[in-house]
Amino acid sequence: MSRISDAFANARAQDRGALVVYITAGDPNLGVTRELVPLIARAGADVIELGMPYSDPVADGPTIQAAGQRALAAGATVDGILAMVRTIRSRCDVPLVFMTCYNPVLQHGLETFAAEAAAAGIDGVLISDLPPEEAGPWCEIAWAAGLDTIFLASPTTPPARARLIADLARGFVYAVARAGVTGAQAELPPDLPELIGRLREVTDKPIAVGFGISTPAQVRQVCEVADGAIVGSAVVKLIEEMGGAEDIFYTAPNFVSSLAAATRRA
Repeated sequence: MSRISDAFANARAQDRGALVVYITAGDPNLGVTRELVPLIARAGADVIELGMPYSDPVADGPTIQAAGQRALAAGATVDGILAMVRTIRSRCDVPLVFMTCYNPVLQHGLETFAAEAAAAGIDGVLISDLPPEEAGPWCEIAWAAGLDTIFLASPTTPPARARLIADLARGFVYAVARAGVTGAQAELPPDLPELIGRLREVTDKPIAVGFGISTPAQVRQVCEVADGAIVGSAVVKLIEEMGGAEDIFYTAPNFVSSLAAATRRA
């Protein structure tokens, strides 16, 4: 069992869904991220995804793209983010996941990236543009380093690919609520339960839903059918609006607390 698996198991034992919160590492700077992660964990996030800023992202919508550009402009690098994670891990044991494109991992070196991420305290890695059919070498390296491997399954994922994703996944399966990129949405897609049902047919691993989940009401809906809800753009937008002001250390945890309260099932 990994820290991520334990987090989902603990949530299940408490008859609630797990709350996964995404923020972009280094937005507005690494110092803010370093201080914010433990506060978000204390507010009720079961798992925290740290987005690795990259100049040419694949699955990010406008809000997270802008956050990545701010982080890069503020000087965020792979080495700097790893150093920040080491500091966070010395203060907080929340499960941490890197969400990244393949290029930063490749440029850093697969073995080096995996070893340094694990040593820093990262628990899992989601490479958004790495097809599962081509992920075997990375998975072997990640598993040897003790990292969970997380993959995206979308509403258009065919059954054979869903089975492959389920086989490769460690920690949880990331169910994409809708086709397209990240970003807050007013309503959840009506076919979400069908997507979760299809994934249940091929895996008994935890399934968490992301892309478009932005309110406590939506978190509550998701946790009725899935094992967890992933909220990203809504938190990132809040960080953007605060612009690095000291109040972010109160407003973001308060928002996360409202999301965490909605994970409890009726």
